[in-house]
Amino acid sequence: MKSFSLDGKKALVTGANTGIGQAIAVAMGAAGAHVVCAGRRSCAETVARIASAEELILDFADPMAATGLFAGAGYDILVNNAGTIRRADSVNYAEEDWDAVMDVNAKALFFTCQAFARAALSDGRPAKIINIASMLSFQGGIRVPAYTASKHAVQGITRILANEWAAKGINVNAIAPGYIETNNTEALRNDPDRSKAILDRIPAGRWGAPQDIADTAVFLAAPASNYVHGETIAVDGGWLAR
Repeated sequence: MKSFSLDGKKALVTGANTGIGQAIAVAMGAAGAHVVCAGRRSCAETVARIASAEELILDFADPMAATGLFAGAGYDILVNNAGTIRRADSVNYAEEDWDAVMDVNAKALFFTCQAFARAALSDGRPAKIINIASMLSFQGGIRVPAYTASKHAVQGITRILANEWAAKGINVNAIAPGYIETNNTEALRNDPDRSKAILDRIPAGRWGAPQDIADTAVFLAAPASNYVHGETIAVDGGWLAR
């Protein structure tokens, strides 16, 4: 269906070397996009699964790392998936950990969106931005103060950019993944007590798959979502409804 086609589009997916980012990149490639798979480590495995793709080494420890990528490059889609987390009790949380998380998850995301939008507006080209938020865009969590703050920021940034750019042909939306089967949740899934406690709260009765997030990302990148602006879509099996 043309409403869900990405034929002729060029997408940048950050954090595309594994997990959710990899699934999004592969799904966008399957929908017809040429995908630039970016990560601080090689994305060769992801690129090999896509008909039209290339890899880019990009480390958002420098929040401005992507700002020179877009001018004249013809990008139509940006997926801000790269992120980081550091855990400690809030009473002991270190300034350096706060700054490291906020730099990647909030500052880099904003300035990457800004550079992408400047290029799209300069070219007079409609475009789609998809930010990856979190259940902690809605909830507080425990022992992850910077991550929680940064993911609340993702939702806020998504809304303000939608307010400013919707009438100019740029859709800005976000996806908040629930508990997804990735490397990051392997320890939880291998702990019978924690896994049961999580599953007991998910109305769908299962962990999410990266493909669940990827399919939503394709929707938000495709013409089917042209009237969707400023939303943070929870793809969580009903976790927040519980």
